[in-house]
Amino acid sequence: MLKSKILKAAALSGALFFAILGTGCGAGGSDTIKIGGDLELTGNNASYGTSTANGAQLAFDEINTAGGIDGKKIEFIKADNKSEPAEAANAITKLISSDKVSVILGACTSSNTMAITQIANDSKIPLVSSFSTNAKVTVSDDGKVNPYVYRVCFIDPFQGTVMGNFATNTLKVKKVAVYIDNSSDYSKGLAHFFEEGFTKNGGQIVAEEAYLQKDSDFKATLTKIAATNPDMIYVPGYYEEVGKIIKQARDLGITVPITGGDGWDSSKLVDIAGADALNNTYFTNHYSVQNKTPEADKFITAYKDKYKQDPDAAAVLGYDAATMIIDAIKRAGSADPEKINTALAATKDLQLVSGKITIDKDHNPVKQAVIIEFKDGKQTFKQAISPE
Repeated sequence: MLKSKILKAAALSGALFFAILGTGCGAGGSDTIKIGGDLELTGNNASYGTSTANGAQLAFDEINTAGGIDGKKIEFIKADNKSEPAEAANAITKLISSDKVSVILGACTSSNTMAITQIANDSKIPLVSSFSTNAKVTVSDDGKVNPYVYRVCFIDPFQGTVMGNFATNTLKVKKVAVYIDNSSDYSKGLAHFFEEGFTKNGGQIVAEEAYLQKDSDFKATLTKIAATNPDMIYVPGYYEEVGKIIKQARDLGITVPITGGDGWDSSKLVDIAGADALNNTYFTNHYSVQNKTPEADKFITAYKDKYKQDPDAAAVLGYDAATMIIDAIKRAGSADPEKINTALAATKDLQLVSGKITIDKDHNPVKQAVIIEFKDGKQTFKQAISPE
C-alpha cells in the first residue's frame, strides 16, 4: 500500500509541476518572508509533525521578536500532509503554487519526504527535512544528489551502524531478531544498516519478521520470534506500533533488550507501552535533554515556557531546521529561493541544539548520535557517539 501511495504521489508531481510553473514562485510580500511547513499534523505520525511545528515556530518567533531578517518578519505557513505521501505532494504544491513560499520545512517521515523531493527539485524551491533519515531523501537511486533537498538529522547508515555497535560492544549480544515495519522505507532502510553493521561485528540475525503500519496484534509473530531465542530484538519502527509491540512482548514473557531508532521518540510511547514494559529498551536519537550544552539548555527552557512540556527530538530538529533556514536566508541576503539554496549547500560549522553541523556533498549533516535508555518510563542519556 505504501509503495502505491508513493507512486501515486510521484505520478501527480509531473502534472502538479506544470501548475506550479504557471503560478510562479514568490519570496513573500515586501514585509514578510514566507516559509512553508509540509508536516504530519494529523494521522499516524501526528506527534512528529506537531512537535516539529512547535520547535520551528519557536525559532521563527524568536527571530521575529528580534526584528526579523533585514527588517522582514517570517511568516510560517503550515500545510497538513496527514501522514500520507500523496497528501504530502498535495501540501507542497499548495505551499508553492498558492502560498508562494521561498523555502519549505518538512516533511518529518522519510516516505512523505521522498514523495515530495521531485516537486521541490522541479520547482526549484529548497526543502529542509527535520526528521527524515532514509539515505534516499537527499540522494536518489541513480546516485544523483537532489539539488534542492537537505536535512538536519543524521542518516540511517550512521544510525543503524551506531545501534549495531552498541548491541555488540555495550549490550554484548550475539543473536538478534529483527522486526520490521514493511510499509515503511525508514524501517526497512534502518534494519538493513543495522544488520550490516551487527553481522560485520560477528553477530547473527536469527529471525527477521515484518508487520504493517496500523497493525495492532503482534503476539503471534512475537511468539515465533521468541522461539528463536534471540539475545535482543531490534524494532526500527514508529512509536504507535512500537509501543504495542513492546507491551505485547513483555506480556508474553519476553525479557530480552528491545532496541530501535529515532522513530521511537514520542511521549506517547510510554502511554502505549507502559513504563514497566519499557525497562531494558534502548534507541538511537538525535539529542537527549540530559546531554547538557548551553544551546540545549536555552532551547529547553524556552520550549517549556511556551508549550509547558519537555521537547522531544522532533521538536529539537524542527527548531534546528528552522535555525538552519534562518541562517541560510541571512547569509543569502535575500528571500530568493535560488540564493537560499546556494547558502544552504554552503552551511558550515553551524551550532544547533542537536550539535554543530556542516552540510556535506550529499546534503546531509555531519553530526553525532546518542543512545537513550528507558528507566521506569523516563528517557535517560546512555552515551553519545560521533561519526568516525
